[in-house]
Amino acid sequence: MQYLKDSTYYKDAIQELNYPFGDFYLFDGFVIGEIKEDMVITWDDHAKKLVEDLTYFYDHNGENVVYITNRVHSYAVKPSDWIKFYKSDYKMKGYGIVSYTRKGLLNSLIEKLFIKSNFKSFESLEEAIHWAKSLATSSVAK
Repeated sequence: MQYLKDSTYYKDAIQELNYPFGDFYLFDGFVIGEIKEDMVITWDDHAKKLVEDLTYFYDHNGENVVYITNRVHSYAVKPSDWIKFYKSDYKMKGYGIVSYTRKGLLNSLIEKLFIKSNFKSFESLEEAIHWAKSLATSSVAK
């Protein structure tokens, strides 16, 4: 398992947002989130505030931003709250999950059922970042 702060990529972060429920690192075209241990992430209590802040920072609705969740801790996402995300005006270019355990990889398959954007799961943070950069670059070319 690798925390972003312990990687060579940390120095490239444009901004860091810290909340009681997790830490988020903003890059050009993608975001890496590290949720705190044992959290249950819901739209109303957590995700809505984060999405509003990201919309303000990136100055658009997220359609050109890739989100990577670096699952260095065990936590849960209320899957049905993805419906609230998609009913809002927010979007994502892609959604990546970095899981370091077999259970985490299996959970990502369930979460994939609720994701409408480009989705991929990874076993390393480096792979996820390369994927996010390639998606972000493809949006610039269009």
